[in-house]
Amino acid sequence: MEELTKVWTWSLDVAGFHLVFNATTIVMTLTIMGLLIAFGWFATRQTGLVPNPFQVVAELFVETFWNLTKDALDEDMAKTYFPLICSLFMFLLLCNWIGIFPYMEEPTKDLNTTLGLGIMGFFIAHYAGIKTKGFAAYAKEYFQPVFFMMPLNVIGELAKVISISFRLYGNIMGGSIIILVVSHLVYGLLIPPFLYAFFGLFVGTVQAFVFTMLTLVYISVQVK
Repeated sequence: MEELTKVWTWSLDVAGFHLVFNATTIVMTLTIMGLLIAFGWFATRQTGLVPNPFQVVAELFVETFWNLTKDALDEDMAKTYFPLICSLFMFLLLCNWIGIFPYMEEPTKDLNTTLGLGIMGFFIAHYAGIKTKGFAAYAKEYFQPVFFMMPLNVIGELAKVISISFRLYGNIMGGSIIILVVSHLVYGLLIPPFLYAFFGLFVGTVQAFVFTMLTLVYISVQVK
C-alpha cells in the first residue's frame, strides 16, 4: 500500500509555523482548472448554428444543469447559482476521471479537497438562506419544532458537511484501493480494464453528480 501512503509534499515555514502541502493534489487541481479553462475557450471561440464538438458538450452541460437548477430553485435564483452547480459538476467529473491516466492522481482522493468543497457548499447554502429569509427568520428555524431542538438542528447541519465530503472521498479512495489490491494480486502483470472503467468513469460520474445535486438540494432547502 506504499503507493497510497507515499505523498509528494511541499513544506513552508511561515511565522514560526511549519506548513505542509500536498503537492500532488495542488498540481492535479491546477491541471484540471487549466483543462476547464481550455475547454471553455474552445467551446466559445467559434459558436454557430453548426456547433463544433466542444460547443456540443458545453451546451449539453449547460442545458442539463440549467434545467436541474431551475427545477430546484426559482428561475431568478437559478441565474445566480447555476454557474456554481454546473462548474462544480464539471470540476468534480474531471477530478474523478483523471486518475484513469498514467501518473495522474485524483484530487478527490485527498480529503482536503472534498472537505473544502463541502465547507464551501455549506457556507453558500446558509448565505443564500440568510439573504433570502433575513437573519431572524433564518435563525428561528433552528428552534423548530421546539426550542430545545436547536443543538440537534445545528449538529444536523454540520453533519451534512461531513456526510457529503466523506462520501465522495470514500468512494474515490476505495476505488483506488481495490484497483491497487487487484493489481498486486496479479503481480502487476494485468490490471483489469473494467476496474478503471467502473471506478474511474462510472463511479466517478455518479459521485460527481451526487455531490453536485446534494449541494443544490442544500441551497434549495435553505431558501425555501
